[in-house]
Amino acid sequence: MKASIHIVDDDEAVRDSLQILLEAHGYGVRGYAGGADFLAAFQPGLRCCLVLDINMPGMSGIEILRAVRQRWPGLPVVMITGRAENLSEAEAIERGAHAVLEKPFRDIVLVGAIEDALRAGGG
Repeated sequence: MKASIHIVDDDEAVRDSLQILLEAHGYGVRGYAGGADFLAAFQPGLRCCLVLDINMPGMSGIEILRAVRQRWPGLPVVMITGRAENLSEAEAIERGAHAVLEKPFRDIVLVGAIEDALRAGGG
């Protein structure tokens, strides 16, 4: 297994499709419906990356990213969004996200962003 990828997205269909895609590329994948679930369950591994939706009900992706940076500052993060919001994207990058991808994105773009984030994050 290449690395462990953790997906936080409130859309179950998105989580399922990303899991299928990433498992086909040799990753271990775990999905979470929201930030509270992820923050309660996450145990950092040797090589892991977080794929995090920006726009979610309850705890937003930016709020989750803030918590992640406090608890696990070196965790590589790739943010995804269905709505382009320059302010949110800029804040995500400022807070340490490796990349922000707008849905729909090509599979190879996501896989490349994860690989880049793992290399940059030392994962």
